[in-house]
Amino acid sequence: MYQQFYSRFLAANEGKQHFSCHSHYYWPDVTRQAMLQYWDDTARLVDDKWQYFFATLIPELQQSISSVLNTACPQQIVFAPNTHELLFRILSCLDWRKLVNIVATDSEFHSFHRQASRMAEWDNVNLITVPTQPFDNFSQRMIDQLAQQAVDVLFISQVFFNSGFVVRDLQRIVDAAAHTDTIVVIDGYHGFMAIPTDLSQLQDRVFYLAGGYKYAQAGEGACFAHVPKGCDLRPLYTGWFAEFGALDKPRAGHVQYSQDGMRFAGATMDFSALYRMRAVFELFATHRITVADIDHHVRQVQNAFLERLEGYSHPLLNHSNLLVQDPRQRGHFLTFNLPDAEVTADLAGKLRTHGILTDFRGNRLRFGFSLYHQADSIQLDCLSQT
Repeated sequence: MYQQFYSRFLAANEGKQHFSCHSHYYWPDVTRQAMLQYWDDTARLVDDKWQYFFATLIPELQQSISSVLNTACPQQIVFAPNTHELLFRILSCLDWRKLVNIVATDSEFHSFHRQASRMAEWDNVNLITVPTQPFDNFSQRMIDQLAQQAVDVLFISQVFFNSGFVVRDLQRIVDAAAHTDTIVVIDGYHGFMAIPTDLSQLQDRVFYLAGGYKYAQAGEGACFAHVPKGCDLRPLYTGWFAEFGALDKPRAGHVQYSQDGMRFAGATMDFSALYRMRAVFELFATHRITVADIDHHVRQVQNAFLERLEGYSHPLLNHSNLLVQDPRQRGHFLTFNLPDAEVTADLAGKLRTHGILTDFRGNRLRFGFSLYHQADSIQLDCLSQT
């Protein structure tokens, strides 16, 4: 039933099996009309569009995202074109003239890994990375690490991009960052709109970063952060949007910030992506599709895929090479750990010639699943030739 919502992308990719939706999810048809609506609104409102964006569009999206995350403070949601901009704005709150201790994992996406590694070239920045494997004791190892030193920043993914492993006990880990001054950032990009997420017990403590390119199905340019309620940090990297709510209170020699999540806002951006995101939320609301429904459907398709796969006894794509064995700890993609990067790239290329689209990171081949997949339409006969 869900394929009806993706008719344009499916028609444009007829004959292909798109298993890289964990990277670029197909957009629902409603997003096309949303793009046109953005144009029409701009033509109609011209400069007055900004008032509409901040009085109507953003509050609607804030409420939708807050509902998905089960927070009670939609005003704490702030938007940006990408999560890296939000990440750097958060990091800019630190005093980089002093010793800075950052604790993260060895499996964070490039937005964080590259930025943190560059900062760690400075003598006063100590970057500590906790290996995610073995998965069965990851949380305890992270908790033990947090107890060893004062921590300025804890950065951790809800779902690790290079394995699909889901951190189910984020609460325990966040609680282990006992110092109230520790900035806690959760990268939720592979969890948001895929894994049912409840931030109600964490909403006053954590920054949560995510966006629309993957499971929110809105494409690039629609990213956001949940900012802890009551946060009074003052980003050094700041733009004029961050003064909304404080523009009427100028103070000579002192930069003002909004008193809600907008204090982490930047400056002028293209709002068309937010139109697309709103259209997706409206689609799901109309058809009463919840994140739990999406998760249930995807797991059914995943199980069908693995059952089908077993019948081929493939030397590489088999259960023994599946990186996350416990289905309760898997996100919406399956990761196969192969001998090396060359073998992985070669297999991905061969699959592509048969219309099976995947992606890989080093020696890890990833298969993602979505609402537009159906269990009875998975075709893997080409595995007998690869």
